[in-house]
Amino acid sequence: MTRSLALFCDSTCKPGPILRLSSLLILCTLFGCATQPKSAVGTESSEEGVAVAVAVVARDAPDEPKETAESQGSTEAADDGPATIESHTRNLTRRTGLFTLYVDEEKGTILLELPPPVTRDGFALEFLVTHGLRRGLGSNPVGLDRGQLSSSTLVQVRRVGPRVLFEVPNTRFRAESGSDEEQRAAADSFATSVLFGTDALVVEDSGAALIDLGGFLLRDGHGVIEALERAGQGSYRLDPARSMIELGELLVFPDNLEFEATLTFTTAGRPGNEVRSTAPTGDAVTLVQHVSFVRLPAPGYRPRAFDPRIGSFSIGFQDYSVPLDRPIEVRAVTRHRLVAGEPLVYYVDRAAPEPVRSALLEGARWWEAAFAKAGFPDTFRVELLPEGVHPLDARYHVIQWVHRATRGWSYGMSLVDPRTGE
Repeated sequence: MTRSLALFCDSTCKPGPILRLSSLLILCTLFGCATQPKSAVGTESSEEGVAVAVAVVARDAPDEPKETAESQGSTEAADDGPATIESHTRNLTRRTGLFTLYVDEEKGTILLELPPPVTRDGFALEFLVTHGLRRGLGSNPVGLDRGQLSSSTLVQVRRVGPRVLFEVPNTRFRAESGSDEEQRAAADSFATSVLFGTDALVVEDSGAALIDLGGFLLRDGHGVIEALERAGQGSYRLDPARSMIELGELLVFPDNLEFEATLTFTTAGRPGNEVRSTAPTGDAVTLVQHVSFVRLPAPGYRPRAFDPRIGSFSIGFQDYSVPLDRPIEVRAVTRHRLVAGEPLVYYVDRAAPEPVRSALLEGARWWEAAFAKAGFPDTFRVELLPEGVHPLDARYHVIQWVHRATRGWSYGMSLVDPRTGE
Protein backbone atom coordinates (compact mmCIF):
# COMPACT_ATOMS: atom_id res chain seq x y z
CA MET A 1 0.00 0.00 0.00
CA THR A 2 1.39 3.36 -0.91
CA ARG A 3 0.97 5.96 1.75
CA SER A 4 2.17 9.47 2.30
CA LEU A 5 2.83 11.16 5.56
CA ALA A 6 4.26 14.59 6.16
CA LEU A 7 5.98 15.83 9.28
CA PHE A 8 7.54 19.25 9.25
CA CYS A 9 10.60 20.98 10.60
CA ASP A 10 11.54 24.56 9.86
CA SER A 11 15.00 26.02 9.45
CA THR A 12 14.96 27.61 12.91
CA CYS A 13 15.73 24.18 14.50
CA LYS A 14 19.06 24.02 16.31
CA PRO A 15 21.28 20.90 16.28
CA GLY A 16 22.24 19.14 19.45
CA PRO A 17 20.87 16.66 21.99
CA ILE A 18 17.39 18.20 22.00
CA LEU A 19 17.09 17.88 18.24
CA ARG A 20 18.25 14.26 18.41
CA LEU A 21 15.66 13.56 21.06
CA SER A 22 13.09 15.33 18.89
CA SER A 23 13.96 12.98 16.04
CA LEU A 24 13.05 10.12 18.35
CA LEU A 25 9.82 11.88 19.28
CA ILE A 26 8.93 12.20 15.61
CA LEU A 27 9.24 8.46 15.06
CA CYS A 28 7.60 7.75 18.41
CA THR A 29 4.60 9.66 17.17
CA LEU A 30 4.67 7.85 13.85
CA PHE A 31 4.85 4.30 15.20
CA GLY A 32 3.85 4.38 18.87
CA CYS A 33 6.27 4.46 21.79
CA ALA A 34 8.41 1.45 22.60
CA THR A 35 6.83 1.31 26.05
CA GLN A 36 3.44 0.50 24.55
CA PRO A 37 2.03 -3.05 24.38
CA LYS A 38 4.33 -5.29 22.40
CA SER A 39 1.68 -6.00 19.79
CA ALA A 40 1.75 -2.35 18.80
CA VAL A 41 5.50 -1.79 18.67
CA GLY A 42 6.76 -1.47 15.14
CA THR A 43 3.45 -2.39 13.57
CA GLU A 44 1.43 0.77 13.79
CA SER A 45 2.03 3.85 11.68
CA SER A 46 0.52 7.05 13.04
CA GLU A 47 -0.88 9.50 10.57
CA GLU A 48 0.07 12.67 12.35
CA GLY A 49 3.19 13.70 14.19
CA VAL A 50 4.02 16.41 16.69
CA ALA A 51 7.70 17.09 17.14
CA VAL A 52 10.18 19.71 16.16
CA ALA A 53 10.44 20.48 12.71
CA VAL A 54 10.30 18.27 9.66
CA ALA A 55 8.04 17.24 6.76
CA VAL A 56 7.37 13.50 6.33
CA VAL A 57 5.79 11.45 3.63
CA ALA A 58 4.91 7.84 4.24
CA ARG A 59 4.88 5.61 1.23
CA ASP A 60 6.18 2.36 -0.19
CA ALA A 61 9.55 3.05 -1.76
CA PRO A 62 10.70 1.11 -4.78
CA ASP A 63 13.58 1.99 -7.06
CA GLU A 64 14.22 5.45 -8.41
CA PRO A 65 11.32 6.62 -10.57
CA LYS A 66 11.44 5.66 -14.21
CA GLU A 67 8.66 6.29 -16.64
CA THR A 68 7.22 3.08 -17.99
CA ALA A 69 6.57 4.21 -21.51
CA GLU A 70 6.68 7.28 -23.67
CA SER A 71 5.86 7.42 -27.34
CA GLN A 72 4.38 9.65 -29.96
CA GLY A 73 1.02 8.85 -31.49
CA SER A 74 1.41 8.84 -35.25
CA THR A 75 -1.34 6.80 -36.90
CA GLU A 76 -3.50 8.80 -39.25
CA ALA A 77 -7.24 8.15 -39.34
CA ALA A 78 -9.42 8.53 -42.37
CA ASP A 79 -10.90 12.02 -42.54
CA ASP A 80 -14.39 10.69 -43.13
CA GLY A 81 -14.25 7.94 -40.49
CA PRO A 82 -15.67 8.07 -36.95
CA ALA A 83 -13.62 9.86 -34.31
CA THR A 84 -11.30 7.55 -32.41
CA ILE A 85 -8.85 8.02 -29.56
CA GLU A 86 -6.06 7.18 -31.96
CA SER A 87 -7.08 9.83 -34.49
CA HIS A 88 -7.70 12.46 -31.79
CA THR A 89 -4.27 11.96 -30.21
CA ARG A 90 -2.11 11.30 -33.26
CA ASN A 91 -0.01 14.44 -32.67
CA LEU A 92 0.13 14.16 -28.88
CA THR A 93 2.69 12.54 -26.57
CA ARG A 94 1.44 9.24 -25.17
CA ARG A 95 2.47 8.28 -21.61
CA THR A 96 1.54 4.85 -20.25
CA GLY A 97 1.58 3.87 -16.59
CA LEU A 98 -1.22 3.36 -14.08
CA PHE A 99 -3.50 4.78 -16.80
CA THR A 100 -2.81 5.99 -20.33
CA LEU A 101 -2.32 9.75 -20.67
CA TYR A 102 -1.77 12.06 -23.63
CA VAL A 103 0.10 15.34 -23.24
CA ASP A 104 -1.18 18.18 -25.42
CA GLU A 105 1.65 20.71 -25.51
CA GLU A 106 -0.23 23.04 -27.83
CA LYS A 107 -3.26 23.40 -25.52
CA GLY A 108 -1.32 22.96 -22.27
CA THR A 109 -3.41 20.10 -20.96
CA ILE A 110 -3.38 16.36 -20.26
CA LEU A 111 -5.91 13.85 -21.58
CA LEU A 112 -6.93 10.62 -19.85
CA GLU A 113 -8.03 7.46 -21.67
CA LEU A 114 -10.94 5.67 -19.97
CA PRO A 115 -11.68 1.97 -20.46
CA PRO A 116 -15.22 0.88 -21.35
CA PRO A 117 -17.66 0.97 -18.42
CA VAL A 118 -18.09 -2.37 -16.67
CA THR A 119 -21.39 -1.77 -14.84
CA ARG A 120 -24.83 -0.48 -15.75
CA ASP A 121 -24.21 2.82 -13.94
CA GLY A 122 -21.07 3.49 -16.02
CA PHE A 123 -18.29 2.55 -13.57
CA ALA A 124 -14.96 2.63 -15.42
CA LEU A 125 -12.08 3.36 -12.99
CA GLU A 126 -11.33 3.48 -9.26
CA PHE A 127 -8.23 4.87 -7.54
CA LEU A 128 -6.99 6.94 -4.61
CA VAL A 129 -6.39 10.67 -4.99
CA THR A 130 -4.45 13.00 -2.73
CA HIS A 131 -3.64 16.69 -3.14
CA GLY A 132 -0.55 18.36 -1.75
CA LEU A 133 1.56 21.49 -2.06
CA ARG A 134 4.92 21.42 -3.76
CA ARG A 135 5.21 25.18 -3.12
CA GLY A 136 3.60 26.51 0.04
CA LEU A 137 2.85 29.89 1.58
CA GLY A 138 5.53 29.71 4.27
CA SER A 139 3.31 30.90 7.12
CA ASN A 140 3.01 28.63 10.15
CA PRO A 141 -0.28 30.16 11.44
CA VAL A 142 -1.95 29.62 8.04
CA GLY A 143 -0.46 26.14 7.63
CA LEU A 144 -0.14 25.91 3.85
CA ASP A 145 3.36 24.41 3.96
CA ARG A 146 5.56 22.83 1.33
CA GLY A 147 4.91 19.09 1.36
CA GLN A 148 1.54 19.36 3.10
CA LEU A 149 -1.02 16.75 2.02
CA SER A 150 -4.79 16.78 2.10
CA SER A 151 -6.88 13.79 3.13
CA SER A 152 -6.73 10.89 0.68
CA THR A 153 -9.91 10.24 -1.26
CA LEU A 154 -11.34 7.18 -3.00
CA VAL A 155 -12.49 8.27 -6.47
CA GLN A 156 -14.71 6.31 -8.86
CA VAL A 157 -14.94 7.43 -12.48
CA ARG A 158 -18.32 6.88 -14.15
CA ARG A 159 -19.35 7.57 -17.74
CA VAL A 160 -22.93 7.57 -19.03
CA GLY A 161 -23.17 8.73 -22.63
CA PRO A 162 -20.67 11.55 -23.09
CA ARG A 163 -20.86 12.68 -19.45
CA VAL A 164 -18.01 11.67 -17.11
CA LEU A 165 -18.06 12.15 -13.32
CA PHE A 166 -15.30 11.79 -10.72
CA GLU A 167 -17.37 10.66 -7.74
CA VAL A 168 -16.39 9.97 -4.12
CA PRO A 169 -18.38 7.08 -2.59
CA ASN A 170 -19.44 7.56 1.02
CA THR A 171 -17.28 5.16 3.04
CA ARG A 172 -18.46 6.57 6.39
CA PHE A 173 -21.70 4.57 6.32
CA ARG A 174 -21.68 0.89 5.35
CA ALA A 175 -23.18 -2.58 5.78
CA GLU A 176 -19.92 -4.53 5.79
CA SER A 177 -21.26 -8.05 6.31
CA GLY A 178 -24.77 -7.54 5.01
CA SER A 179 -26.43 -8.94 1.91
CA ASP A 180 -26.17 -7.15 -1.41
CA GLU A 181 -29.52 -5.53 -0.70
CA GLU A 182 -28.36 -4.33 2.74
CA GLN A 183 -25.18 -2.90 1.31
CA ARG A 184 -27.09 -1.14 -1.42
CA ALA A 185 -29.57 0.31 1.08
CA ALA A 186 -26.72 1.66 3.22
CA ALA A 187 -25.02 3.19 0.18
CA ASP A 188 -28.24 4.78 -1.08
CA SER A 189 -29.11 6.25 2.31
CA PHE A 190 -26.24 8.75 2.29
CA ALA A 191 -24.94 11.28 -0.21
CA THR A 192 -21.85 10.87 -2.35
CA SER A 193 -19.70 13.80 -3.58
CA VAL A 194 -18.93 14.52 -7.23
CA LEU A 195 -15.61 16.35 -7.43
CA PHE A 196 -15.47 16.92 -11.18
CA GLY A 197 -17.58 16.49 -14.30
CA THR A 198 -16.85 16.86 -17.99
CA ASP A 199 -17.94 15.62 -21.41
CA ALA A 200 -15.78 13.06 -23.20
CA LEU A 201 -13.83 14.35 -26.18
CA VAL A 202 -14.20 10.97 -27.88
CA VAL A 203 -16.39 7.93 -27.18
CA GLU A 204 -15.48 4.91 -29.28
CA ASP A 205 -17.85 2.12 -30.31
CA SER A 206 -15.98 -0.15 -27.87
CA GLY A 207 -16.96 2.12 -25.00
CA ALA A 208 -13.46 3.50 -24.45
CA ALA A 209 -13.39 7.28 -24.03
CA LEU A 210 -11.02 10.21 -23.85
CA ILE A 211 -11.38 13.16 -21.45
CA ASP A 212 -9.50 16.36 -20.68
CA LEU A 213 -8.11 16.33 -17.11
CA GLY A 214 -7.48 20.07 -17.12
CA GLY A 215 -10.61 20.93 -15.15
CA PHE A 216 -9.72 18.47 -12.41
CA LEU A 217 -6.06 19.49 -12.11
CA LEU A 218 -6.83 23.23 -12.16
CA ARG A 219 -9.21 23.18 -9.20
CA ASP A 220 -8.54 24.00 -5.56
CA GLY A 221 -8.43 20.37 -4.50
CA HIS A 222 -6.18 21.09 -1.51
CA GLY A 223 -8.57 23.62 0.03
CA VAL A 224 -6.35 26.69 -0.14
CA ILE A 225 -9.28 29.13 -0.26
CA GLU A 226 -10.84 27.62 2.85
CA ALA A 227 -7.49 27.60 4.70
CA LEU A 228 -6.87 31.28 3.95
CA GLU A 229 -10.36 32.29 5.05
CA ARG A 230 -10.21 30.14 8.20
CA ALA A 231 -6.93 31.82 9.17
CA GLY A 232 -8.47 35.27 8.74
CA GLN A 233 -6.42 36.14 5.66
CA GLY A 234 -9.29 37.28 3.47
CA SER A 235 -11.68 35.92 0.83
CA TYR A 236 -9.77 34.56 -2.15
CA ARG A 237 -10.79 32.99 -5.44
CA LEU A 238 -8.89 30.88 -7.96
CA ASP A 239 -7.90 32.89 -11.04
CA PRO A 240 -7.84 30.56 -14.10
CA ALA A 241 -6.05 33.18 -16.19
CA ARG A 242 -3.06 33.04 -13.84
CA SER A 243 -3.03 29.26 -13.41
CA MET A 244 -1.68 26.43 -15.56
CA ILE A 245 -0.78 22.74 -15.60
CA GLU A 246 2.97 22.11 -15.27
CA LEU A 247 3.32 19.63 -18.12
CA GLY A 248 7.04 19.13 -17.50
CA GLU A 249 6.37 17.88 -13.96
CA LEU A 250 4.18 14.95 -15.01
CA LEU A 251 5.48 11.64 -13.61
CA VAL A 252 4.10 8.33 -14.85
CA PHE A 253 4.62 5.01 -13.05
CA PRO A 254 2.87 1.62 -13.02
CA ASP A 255 1.16 2.26 -9.67
CA ASN A 256 0.81 6.05 -9.55
CA LEU A 257 0.56 9.20 -11.64
CA GLU A 258 1.90 12.52 -10.36
CA PHE A 259 0.62 15.88 -11.64
CA GLU A 260 1.38 19.50 -10.75
CA ALA A 261 -0.33 22.80 -11.48
CA THR A 262 0.49 26.40 -10.65
CA LEU A 263 -2.58 27.97 -9.05
CA THR A 264 -3.03 31.68 -8.35
CA PHE A 265 -5.52 32.89 -5.74
CA THR A 266 -6.61 36.53 -5.77
CA THR A 267 -8.64 38.82 -3.56
CA ALA A 268 -10.30 42.16 -4.14
CA GLY A 269 -10.29 42.85 -0.41
CA ARG A 270 -7.51 43.53 2.05
CA PRO A 271 -5.13 40.56 2.45
CA GLY A 272 -4.37 39.32 5.96
CA ASN A 273 -1.10 40.05 7.75
CA GLU A 274 0.33 36.54 7.23
CA VAL A 275 -0.24 36.66 3.48
CA ARG A 276 1.21 40.16 3.21
CA SER A 277 4.31 39.10 5.17
CA THR A 278 5.07 35.98 3.10
CA ALA A 279 3.79 36.53 -0.48
CA PRO A 280 5.42 39.17 -2.73
CA THR A 281 2.01 40.80 -3.07
CA GLY A 282 -0.88 39.88 -0.83
CA ASP A 283 -3.58 40.22 -3.47
CA ALA A 284 -2.11 37.37 -5.56
CA VAL A 285 -0.99 34.15 -3.83
CA THR A 286 0.56 31.65 -6.24
CA LEU A 287 1.16 28.09 -5.02
CA VAL A 288 2.02 24.81 -6.77
CA GLN A 289 -0.51 22.03 -6.17
CA HIS A 290 0.56 18.39 -6.47
CA VAL A 291 -2.00 15.69 -7.32
CA SER A 292 -1.43 11.94 -7.04
CA PHE A 293 -3.51 9.18 -8.63
CA VAL A 294 -2.64 5.95 -6.80
CA ARG A 295 -3.56 2.33 -7.48
CA LEU A 296 -5.74 0.74 -4.80
CA PRO A 297 -3.83 -1.72 -2.59
CA ALA A 298 -3.99 -5.42 -3.36
CA PRO A 299 -6.39 -7.64 -1.40
CA GLY A 300 -5.14 -9.39 1.73
CA TYR A 301 -4.82 -6.53 4.18
CA ARG A 302 -6.48 -7.23 7.54
CA PRO A 303 -7.84 -4.16 9.34
CA ARG A 304 -7.00 -3.99 13.03
CA ALA A 305 -9.57 -2.74 15.53
CA PHE A 306 -8.59 0.51 17.17
CA ASP A 307 -7.60 0.34 20.84
CA PRO A 308 -6.95 3.66 22.65
CA ARG A 309 -4.11 2.00 24.57
CA ILE A 310 -2.12 1.65 21.33
CA GLY A 311 -1.78 5.40 20.78
CA SER A 312 -2.43 5.21 17.05
CA PHE A 313 -4.71 7.21 14.78
CA SER A 314 -7.73 5.61 13.16
CA ILE A 315 -10.45 5.69 10.55
CA GLY A 316 -14.09 5.37 11.57
CA PHE A 317 -17.42 4.44 10.04
CA GLN A 318 -20.88 3.21 10.96
CA ASP A 319 -21.60 -0.43 10.12
CA TYR A 320 -25.35 -1.06 9.86
CA SER A 321 -24.90 -4.82 9.44
CA VAL A 322 -23.64 -5.48 12.98
CA PRO A 323 -25.93 -7.33 15.42
CA LEU A 324 -28.38 -5.15 17.31
CA ASP A 325 -26.58 -5.70 20.63
CA ARG A 326 -23.30 -4.26 19.29
CA PRO A 327 -22.39 -0.63 18.62
CA ILE A 328 -22.48 0.43 15.00
CA GLU A 329 -19.43 2.69 15.41
CA VAL A 330 -16.34 0.92 14.01
CA ARG A 331 -12.79 2.22 14.27
CA ALA A 332 -9.69 0.72 12.67
CA VAL A 333 -6.10 1.81 13.23
CA THR A 334 -4.19 3.37 10.37
CA ARG A 335 -1.03 1.36 9.87
CA HIS A 336 1.40 -0.13 7.41
CA ARG A 337 0.96 -3.58 5.91
CA LEU A 338 4.11 -5.25 7.22
CA VAL A 339 5.29 -8.38 5.42
CA ALA A 340 8.30 -10.36 6.63
CA GLY A 341 11.17 -9.89 4.22
CA GLU A 342 9.74 -6.77 2.58
CA PRO A 343 11.56 -3.64 3.77
CA LEU A 344 9.78 -0.54 5.04
CA VAL A 345 12.03 2.38 4.13
CA TYR A 346 11.76 5.98 5.25
CA TYR A 347 13.79 8.58 3.38
CA VAL A 348 15.25 11.84 4.68
CA ASP A 349 14.86 14.82 2.37
CA ARG A 350 18.17 15.79 0.76
CA ALA A 351 17.23 19.43 1.41
CA ALA A 352 17.76 18.93 5.17
CA PRO A 353 21.11 20.58 6.00
CA GLU A 354 23.84 19.15 8.18
CA PRO A 355 24.03 18.52 11.07
CA VAL A 356 20.22 18.24 11.08
CA ARG A 357 20.30 15.59 8.34
CA SER A 358 22.57 13.26 10.31
CA ALA A 359 20.48 13.75 13.45
CA LEU A 360 17.34 12.81 11.55
CA LEU A 361 18.95 9.69 10.10
CA GLU A 362 20.30 8.60 13.48
CA GLY A 363 17.13 9.28 15.44
CA ALA A 364 14.88 7.55 12.91
CA ARG A 365 17.14 4.49 12.83
CA TRP A 366 16.62 3.88 16.55
CA TRP A 367 13.37 2.26 15.53
CA GLU A 368 15.15 -0.60 13.79
CA ALA A 369 15.54 -2.32 17.17
CA ALA A 370 11.85 -1.90 17.97
CA PHE A 371 10.83 -3.51 14.71
CA ALA A 372 13.22 -6.38 15.34
CA LYS A 373 11.72 -7.03 18.79
CA ALA A 374 8.25 -6.98 17.22
CA GLY A 375 9.26 -9.85 14.94
CA PHE A 376 10.33 -7.88 11.88
CA PRO A 377 14.15 -7.89 11.86
CA ASP A 378 15.85 -6.07 8.98
CA THR A 379 12.48 -4.62 7.97
CA PHE A 380 12.66 -0.94 8.95
CA ARG A 381 15.34 1.24 7.34
CA VAL A 382 16.05 4.95 7.04
CA GLU A 383 18.04 6.23 4.09
CA LEU A 384 18.78 9.48 2.28
CA LEU A 385 16.28 10.22 -0.48
CA PRO A 386 17.85 9.30 -3.83
CA GLU A 387 18.74 12.20 -6.09
CA GLY A 388 16.00 13.18 -8.50
CA VAL A 389 13.14 11.63 -6.52
CA HIS A 390 10.17 13.95 -6.02
CA PRO A 391 9.43 14.17 -2.27
CA LEU A 392 5.68 13.96 -3.02
CA ASP A 393 6.00 10.85 -5.20
CA ALA A 394 3.33 8.61 -3.66
CA ARG A 395 5.65 5.59 -3.53
CA TYR A 396 7.98 7.03 -0.90
CA HIS A 397 7.94 7.70 2.86
CA VAL A 398 9.79 11.00 3.21
CA ILE A 399 10.98 13.01 6.21
CA GLN A 400 10.75 16.34 4.41
CA TRP A 401 12.52 19.60 5.21
CA VAL A 402 10.36 22.74 5.21
CA HIS A 403 11.14 26.42 5.74
CA ARG A 404 8.72 28.82 7.41
CA ALA A 405 8.79 32.54 8.17
CA THR A 406 8.24 31.76 11.86
CA ARG A 407 8.61 28.81 14.21
CA GLY A 408 5.95 26.14 14.17
CA TRP A 409 5.03 22.64 15.23
CA SER A 410 5.51 19.58 13.10
CA TYR A 411 2.53 17.58 11.92
CA GLY A 412 1.83 14.57 9.75
CA MET A 413 -0.47 13.53 6.94
CA SER A 414 -0.83 10.18 5.22
CA LEU A 415 -2.17 8.60 2.08
CA VAL A 416 -4.63 6.12 3.62
CA ASP A 417 -7.13 3.73 2.09
CA PRO A 418 -10.37 5.09 3.64
CA ARG A 419 -11.99 1.66 3.37
CA THR A 420 -9.52 -0.18 5.62
CA GLY A 421 -7.07 2.22 7.29
CA GLU A 422 -4.08 0.82 5.39
